[in-house]
Amino acid sequence: SSRFLSSHRQSARSVARVVRPQHLPSQPARDRMAGEEAAPSLDNTGLAFGLVVAAGLSTGVGAAAVFQKRIVDIASKQVLAAGLGFSGGVMLYVSFVEIFVKSQESFEGHGKEANDAYYCATLCLFAGMLLLRLISVCVHMLDKNHSCDLDVLDEAIKDNEKKEAADALEAAGGAPPQLAEEGNTATQQEPKEKDADGSKKEKAERLEKQKQAKLQRMGLNTAAAIAIHNFPEGLATFVATLAEPSVGATLAIAIGIHNIPEGLCVALPIFYATNNRWKGFLWALLSGISEPIGAFIGWCIIKSTGADMSQIVYGVLFGLVAGMMIMIVILELLPTAYRYDPKD
Repeated sequence: SSRFLSSHRQSARSVARVVRPQHLPSQPARDRMAGEEAAPSLDNTGLAFGLVVAAGLSTGVGAAAVFQKRIVDIASKQVLAAGLGFSGGVMLYVSFVEIFVKSQESFEGHGKEANDAYYCATLCLFAGMLLLRLISVCVHMLDKNHSCDLDVLDEAIKDNEKKEAADALEAAGGAPPQLAEEGNTATQQEPKEKDADGSKKEKAERLEKQKQAKLQRMGLNTAAAIAIHNFPEGLATFVATLAEPSVGATLAIAIGIHNIPEGLCVALPIFYATNNRWKGFLWALLSGISEPIGAFIGWCIIKSTGADMSQIVYGVLFGLVAGMMIMIVILELLPTAYRYDPKD
């Protein structure tokens, strides 16, 4: 019986060794493994670049106004204000509800406790807000207003319509009303009055040249300012798409919507200043190219960490991007929307 009991104990110990898990990972290690399984990857790189390019090229939709006057008529101050307000709401929601949460989850996936992950994500959020503020300072140095002066554009549009009407009348064989009136009274004018009329004409031409120079400067400054602040937008869309394609698509749509009036504000002043439609259109299109450049910078940052990307890098990127998006809405979109439609 003693032999039987001894053999039974040995068998039980053998079974226990088989059943008992010998190498269970610790809780932090399990959290890290779960985070790595849910980590964003570069599998969606093509989709991410495609969305960024589409959002950037949407400036061309607004710039197409130089080819079709109906687009200018549709793009009233109220429509532009509504588009900017809608984009701002979407970007705020995505930043707080999606991107910031992704930052916190990434820090937790790296092995940090929930509270520590929250503090790290919040720190990165404010760092992104500070970074965007510094970018805004650079933009302000380049263009103090950094906005589309629609009053100046309205005046330019009216002047252009008068010029087109006068050209059409002259082509039809008539004379512009102003010139006809001058012709009827020419015989009654004294030489001094003719000299005065000549000086008035020169003054009008000089004012017209100054107005055209102001319009062209406004368009070029707006293009440069838009190109600078489009960098973080491209980075945000790229990183968001890597984490969750649906979030990236939503963000790309919002950015694309507010890029349309930006393209309009670049193309129209240049067109009315130079009377060259393609020049205005191409400058507006060029201002949106910086978004793919921002996405490329993000790709380089991610790629430099190796194939097995560290979760902490994603956490930092998500936090920075969320902060920059929030500041774009606060500093750019909502104030500009209110400026376009101050009465409501």
